[in-house]
Amino acid sequence: MRVFVTGASGWIGSAVVPELIGAGHQVVGLARSDSSAESLTAAGAEVVRGGLDDLDVLRAAAAGSDGVIHLAFKHDVAFSGGFQSAAEADRRAVDVLTDALADSDRPFVLASGLAGLKPGQVATEQDMPVTEGDSPVLIRAVTAQAVLACARRGVRSSVVRLSPTCHGDGDNGFMTFLIGVAREKGVSGYPGTGANRWSAVHRLDAARLFRLAIEKAPAGTVLHGVAEEGVPLREIAEVIGRRLKLPTAPVGAEDLAGHFGWMSGFVALDAPASNAATRALLGWDPTGPSLLADLEEGHYFRAAEDGAV
Repeated sequence: MRVFVTGASGWIGSAVVPELIGAGHQVVGLARSDSSAESLTAAGAEVVRGGLDDLDVLRAAAAGSDGVIHLAFKHDVAFSGGFQSAAEADRRAVDVLTDALADSDRPFVLASGLAGLKPGQVATEQDMPVTEGDSPVLIRAVTAQAVLACARRGVRSSVVRLSPTCHGDGDNGFMTFLIGVAREKGVSGYPGTGANRWSAVHRLDAARLFRLAIEKAPAGTVLHGVAEEGVPLREIAEVIGRRLKLPTAPVGAEDLAGHFGWMSGFVALDAPASNAATRALLGWDPTGPSLLADLEEGHYFRAAEDGAV
């Protein structure tokens, strides 16, 4: 297949591209910058220059492909206070991409998220997010629902809900953030009892799931990029504390914002999730290290020392 990948040089995309090429597919990657274009070329992919606002570029690339994997999102805009703007740009891009595939039975795979889907309970592939309300976060849930509905328009659409933690060597996400906070505060903290859980998946396992989805996921399918159903936050904090030789301690609800900053609401989420239906449907078998084992490897702490936080 000739697969068009947005976000092809990002954290997940840079693993998806070699996974696809290794399975015999031709990859066309979207690149905003010279450095992204160079990395894609070095990986063996064809490059299309542009970003999510270049709708004509997206339309042409999707029309000329056998399928699309959409991983890109304006995270820099979202994390600087413009989440709604980023989510709206994403929706426009998704509409253009899926329109280009309509009535062709070609696949479209969207990367989505699991956090907050079913707080305090194990979320399954059958659970649907709340899509009513005025929160800008809901825009992404509505976009995912729109992608699933494309199955009625002749698109073999699927949504991969990724774990809050997609870990691995080179990750500069939530684990690196928690390590940075522990260094700054002198204590590895966790909310309340620390019993709340995050699901997790290794980056390479996630990449393999995207490849399986583009190859054979039925139209209108929800998939869970989950290798571990739920890792307690206290256990994460204990590894961080041990590696940094810092004490581990609970952080009360009234102190979460002061301790964790912008991430305080997310840290307190209890967001376990199942992968049973995904494994049964696609034969996906995660083989990467667990989140705690990955933390014990030490690369997260070397990254922190090198100024990645």
